[in-house]
Amino acid sequence: MFISFEGIDGSGKGTQVQLFTDYLRKKGVDFIYVREPGGTPFGEQIRNILLVDRTLTAKAELLLFLASRAQLVETIIKPALAQGKLVVADRFADSSVAYQGFARGLGVNIVKELNNFVTDGLKPNLTFYIDIPVESALSRKKQLDRIEEEGKEFFRKVRKAYLDLIEEEPDRFVLVNGEADELTIHNFIVETFERRKKQNAI
Repeated sequence: MFISFEGIDGSGKGTQVQLFTDYLRKKGVDFIYVREPGGTPFGEQIRNILLVDRTLTAKAELLLFLASRAQLVETIIKPALAQGKLVVADRFADSSVAYQGFARGLGVNIVKELNNFVTDGLKPNLTFYIDIPVESALSRKKQLDRIEEEGKEFFRKVRKAYLDLIEEEPDRFVLVNGEADELTIHNFIVETFERRKKQNAI
């Protein structure tokens, strides 16, 4: 099973990924955790560039994300799934559709095609999208990286893109209220995961 977590910056996604992986460890689940961009030595080098290099063009940004993703899928995610492990990803291909495809204006369809190419069509079985108003999300951020500096209008576009994706794939996406308290969100995620896991086993 392959699970991803998505959300605009400041949504609380990182906290929920941490709580969920802590839960899996306590339950003795055989899993691996990956993050995007990153997750491999090559990907982590790309991550460092993406977070700080303010000279990057939109197309260069997208291609760096895709290169990192291609390496991650081929060397980490596919082998783990083949061994029957659960994979938990802090962001995956949907992020590129929302951020670069829609918010950067590069085109949703072309980004979907490129994602399909670099992942060999691999998609998560379950994607938790943690939804929160843009103003609330940005108010939580004390230090901003290069992408987080884009401002409210940019992140409104990102949020809209995610909500459009949920409408397209309601069976894969689970909409999570990011304004609820941390424990309530965590419990909802765990309950959803356990229910889906049973459904997959049948």
